[in-house]
Amino acid sequence: MPTLGSPNVISIVFFFVFIAITMGITYWAALRTKTTEHFYAAGRSISAGQNGFALAGDYMSAASFLGIAGLVSTTGFDGLIYSTGWLVGWPIVLFLIAEPLRNLGKYTFADVVALRMRETPVRIAAAIGTLVTVLFYLIAQMVGAGGLIKLMFGIPYELALTIVGVVMIGYVLFGGMLATTWVQIVKAVLLLSGAFILAVLVLLKFGGSPLALFAAAADKYGAGVLAPGKLVSNPLDTISLGLALMFGTAGLPHILMRFYTVPDARAARTSVFYATGLIGFFYLLTFILGFGAMVLVGPETITGVDKGGNMAAPLLAAYLGGTPFLGFIAAVAFATILAVVAGLTLSGAAALSHDLWASVVRKGEPAPGEELRVAKVATLGLGIFAVILGITFKGQNVAFMVSLAFAIAASANFPALVLSIFWGRCTTAGAVASMLIGTVSALALIYLSPTIQVDILRHEGAFFPLKNPALVTIPLSFASGIIVSLMTREKGSADRFASAERRMMLGVE
Repeated sequence: MPTLGSPNVISIVFFFVFIAITMGITYWAALRTKTTEHFYAAGRSISAGQNGFALAGDYMSAASFLGIAGLVSTTGFDGLIYSTGWLVGWPIVLFLIAEPLRNLGKYTFADVVALRMRETPVRIAAAIGTLVTVLFYLIAQMVGAGGLIKLMFGIPYELALTIVGVVMIGYVLFGGMLATTWVQIVKAVLLLSGAFILAVLVLLKFGGSPLALFAAAADKYGAGVLAPGKLVSNPLDTISLGLALMFGTAGLPHILMRFYTVPDARAARTSVFYATGLIGFFYLLTFILGFGAMVLVGPETITGVDKGGNMAAPLLAAYLGGTPFLGFIAAVAFATILAVVAGLTLSGAAALSHDLWASVVRKGEPAPGEELRVAKVATLGLGIFAVILGITFKGQNVAFMVSLAFAIAASANFPALVLSIFWGRCTTAGAVASMLIGTVSALALIYLSPTIQVDILRHEGAFFPLKNPALVTIPLSFASGIIVSLMTREKGSADRFASAERRMMLGVE
């Protein structure tokens, strides 16, 4: 196996080739990104197929490639809960969210919730939920980036995060959504290709049979690696994690923004169909990679390099293909992180500039070009903050960190979105209560959970027993929205809902 932790020339070459290609894309996109609509939504010029690859690229993050493979390699079968949980969220997006969102909104999911309600309180609450979700998701990506570049390039973790931040800010600042979309497409193709080649090389070691691979894992580490319970032993924890992964997809701001880049609702639905197939195929591959790393590399070696287990896939590439293949997989993983961080930063900037500045501070009437300038300042600020967060949470497993972001998205955004779209009785106070209580309760229970109290603060016990709060916070968010809506009234609410329903179905203004 190649020496790890020292500069890898092939990794650096692949890395700079990718940076050169994506900076070329950014320059091309910058020439076309002159308006707010181009910055947020790529001028609604992305086709269904292109958006399907971009959605898959946004979703196949460091948590998917590095985190799931790492969890499977160290815990076995239970790592599959992340793959299946994230995948089954897509039918909800396809059948429940994609078409209404495209027909009702403009740039952010807050546009939909605020359509028939009082804008100021709704947008403030929505922006809070969006920013908290984005920041938790950013933590995972930055932790993965730091560990990967430290391993591949032999440079300090903190410097690696700074490089990620600088390049990502360049994508978003100059190219907006058009550059981010095409960077995601390039990344998705590279990631699917790299994971497929790596999985094939693993299976060739076992006669092309996944069953032989699983049998080898059981022989080496005991039958327990093929049974549930090693990672998540509490049934309530399992249900809570599953709910977060399943419903969180439909509340992720950077995923929801993608539906505004296509020309119509039909293209939005079709793009979700494409994305689901690509993501499903990819998650099957990560399971092979995880067990391959367990058998061929070993959990001790993997956690010895990175205690969160995030380097399982690169270590497997080093074992199977030596330095050249390690360099390619490392560059692909780094490209994955850069692209997802760019999408997250863009959605956070949209919340600050569109939902808060343009709609709340300027009451929907910003000066010409002002919203775009604020979006670029917000991009810069979020990029710097992302680097700081990555340094703070060094050493955590990235798939697990993302599951907490999903819990917040499922609690803060998803219930309010569903209630505002499908329930005519939902009021402004109800939607705001749902978003704020969902956000605050998720954050509070994460802090009181074993995740923070035991794993990070090293206390003996935790005040809240579940590692993921979704089992409590999703019903609480729905209940808050419903109860507060039933206790309040809004004049003309029925007429506004009828108008919104007509627009949601027909796609007319």
